[in-house]
Amino acid sequence: MTKKNKNVALVLSGGGARGMAHIGVIEELIKRGYIITSIAGTSIGALIGGVYAVGKMEEYKNWVTSLSKLDIIRLMDFAITKGGLIKGEKIFKEIGRIIGDVKIEDIKLPFAAIAVDIKNHKEVIFTSGSLTDAIRASVAIPTVITPTKYKNSYLVDGGVLNPMPIEFVERSEDDILVAVDLNADIRYRPSAKYRPTEKEEKNYKKAFDHINKHWSKFFKTEKEKHAGYFDLMNRSLYAMQMRLTEIAIERHKPDILIPISRHSCDMFEFYRSEEMIDYGKRQAVKVLKGLKAG
Repeated sequence: MTKKNKNVALVLSGGGARGMAHIGVIEELIKRGYIITSIAGTSIGALIGGVYAVGKMEEYKNWVTSLSKLDIIRLMDFAITKGGLIKGEKIFKEIGRIIGDVKIEDIKLPFAAIAVDIKNHKEVIFTSGSLTDAIRASVAIPTVITPTKYKNSYLVDGGVLNPMPIEFVERSEDDILVAVDLNADIRYRPSAKYRPTEKEEKNYKKAFDHINKHWSKFFKTEKEKHAGYFDLMNRSLYAMQMRLTEIAIERHKPDILIPISRHSCDMFEFYRSEEMIDYGKRQAVKVLKGLKAG
């Protein structure tokens, strides 16, 4: 890649808490003089892209990196409901506070968030309307986060059909298409700096064992001893998103692809945000250093 123009059309994929790596990537791009001229995002990619587009990324970063494991569990507002496991009201209230009452069409930076109309099996692309509502729809993981009512249907996570929405980012002449893949099947080597204490691991595991127990009882008899359905569902989503991401990358061939290991972080491990931000930055450095124009 030899382009001298440093205008970037940025595509941010979905992948749960691994999405905090998007922050590190964005910070490194800016540090190196790249100018982000448009963003498209799915799920957590829509969230990070949205907070950056309205100039609130630093505030969001400070908030999310301050959260402990127990803070995450409290914010998730777990409740077994017909529409999903997590109501998410506490989380989205905080996100709304950070973002404010912003319309996408009023943002100077072209922005698109992708969700899925689950009834009609089609993508819904938000390029106007409430930014908070668009993000809320885009991150609604099926059977996990309650879906968003939309016309005569419901919207769920855009990753169901398009975890890497390359075709929906606005392009300009001679810009650079940069995509961040949160579902890369590459090895992850954690830094000793971010290894949790034994007590932290025990408390967090206890909380999610409780969730698995209550979730699984709706799907199996007492005699069945297979893995918790909450874990099974997460793994199924990962497999699906990885394959769809591979297809999108092969079809659209971004100029710069920054891979984030799918093994680096689980869906709800937002307490590891600082670690993921650092990882995203390191991955960006590794890729950008290898470019003639980087």
